[in-house]
Amino acid sequence: MHFQKENPHCAVDDEVQLAAMGHKSELKRNFSPLAMLGLAFAIINSWVALSASLSLSLPSGGTTSVIWGLVTSAICNLALASSLAEFLSAYPTAGGQYHWVAAISPKPWAPLLSWITGWINVGGWIALVATGGLVGSQLIICIISFENDSYEPKNWHQFLIYIAFTVFAFVINAFMNSALPHINTAAIIASFTGLIVICITVLACASPNFSTGDFVFGTFINATGWPDSVAWILGLLQGALGLTAYDAVAHMIEEIPNASVEGPKIMVCTVAMGASTGLVFLIVLLFVIGTVPLEEVITSPYGPLLKIFHIATESKAGSIVLLLFPLACLLFGTTSIMTTSSRMTMAFARDGALPYSSFFAKVHPTLGMPLNALMLTTMLVIIFGCIFLGSSSAFFAIVSASVVALGISYAIPIAIHCMQGRPELPPRSFVLPKWLGWTFNIIGLIYIAVTTVFFLFPPYLPVTGTNMNYCIVAFTIWIIISTIQWFVDGRKNYTGPRHDVGEEVFIEATRALGHQLEHCDSDIKDVSSDGGSEKKALSF
Repeated sequence: MHFQKENPHCAVDDEVQLAAMGHKSELKRNFSPLAMLGLAFAIINSWVALSASLSLSLPSGGTTSVIWGLVTSAICNLALASSLAEFLSAYPTAGGQYHWVAAISPKPWAPLLSWITGWINVGGWIALVATGGLVGSQLIICIISFENDSYEPKNWHQFLIYIAFTVFAFVINAFMNSALPHINTAAIIASFTGLIVICITVLACASPNFSTGDFVFGTFINATGWPDSVAWILGLLQGALGLTAYDAVAHMIEEIPNASVEGPKIMVCTVAMGASTGLVFLIVLLFVIGTVPLEEVITSPYGPLLKIFHIATESKAGSIVLLLFPLACLLFGTTSIMTTSSRMTMAFARDGALPYSSFFAKVHPTLGMPLNALMLTTMLVIIFGCIFLGSSSAFFAIVSASVVALGISYAIPIAIHCMQGRPELPPRSFVLPKWLGWTFNIIGLIYIAVTTVFFLFPPYLPVTGTNMNYCIVAFTIWIIISTIQWFVDGRKNYTGPRHDVGEEVFIEATRALGHQLEHCDSDIKDVSSDGGSEKKALSF
């Protein structure tokens, strides 16, 4: 892969490019590349997500699933991120995947395929907001149980904490929109600070009682009841959770300058940073377990992460202080996820794909953000969290739902592009060589196909009403709602991403963008180099 060289004569105006895709700019581009990287990393926050979700992978493959599952997920998600970065560079709009699908699909199928992609993507982001509150509430329940042996946690206790996480994220997003770039810059600083402090502390406290290399890299455990191979694949869910949602950059792309150049860089960089920091942190955690049996860590009533901290420090107070770092990162992360989810919802409503679209597409004139879309996201997250009250496997179900939905939304534009023979996308700064593009696309599609099937499995056998993976139920309900909405409204009124700029503005923007691209390096094709019109090359 490569980026075209920076050239002062090759600058593409963000507002002109957005208008050439049919949309007027309503959101301020007040995110710097560092602030956008902070938002993306706060969302992916791999070392936090991976360590807080050890309960997913340790019973499903032991340390081999933790380490080598992450390596597998890292390779596949880097391939996916690079594949999506090409689309983002060509079509830098907040719609993301559903806009890309509309742009590259055969015209008769474009509205339906775009509709399906958008609804799945919106559902995935809502589930991911729920995941942030869920993981955070679990950590708080673990701290209370750790401090008070007589405490008996109830599902409704965790649900109330989950609500508090959600409301906190809503308040920050609704009333501190102008401060979000600074908050996200602080988030990436806090994340790396926490990572370094925890690693140094647990290594120093545990020395010299470290685990062996064979234990860290080669211990296999299957406590799921599934065959070993299935159990190990189910353990991939931890790595998939820790390395998903990098499409956040796409949905926030209308709030960053030089979007078509900086966006793809940030997307790929986020996955690389997440994989490397997550791998280092997991290796450190496994080394400080020492001689304590792994089964004792898996079955700890306080959760594997707090148990490992206590093993290393031999101090309750010290363990809780260390756990406050990932807890703070989860607050940052939930806030950033909700920011992105509201933008994605706004973009989809802007194109008329949701009920009462004109209402949810509005940008609040004073707050400068899509308040109605934010309220919708918050309401649905709270409803989604009601799964807590009925299932002991809510964690597995909600995590699975977010990973599966986002994965499918990544696969659809890539699959359509491959089925058409990977035709040339519009001129862009991020370009994959043809052989590498095919390789990354195929790796990504295989990974999503495998994980989508297995992440719908229940985490344990035998299956009961309480340990069933309700991901399939939630996913099915969401698909039914979108299908009903398609027949009620979509098939008559949805034609794909709409033009909310006038025809004259659109034509002028298309022409201006074509003139700007004429000054680019020779390997960026002219807008109409395929013999078609400027409108054909830049639009759908």
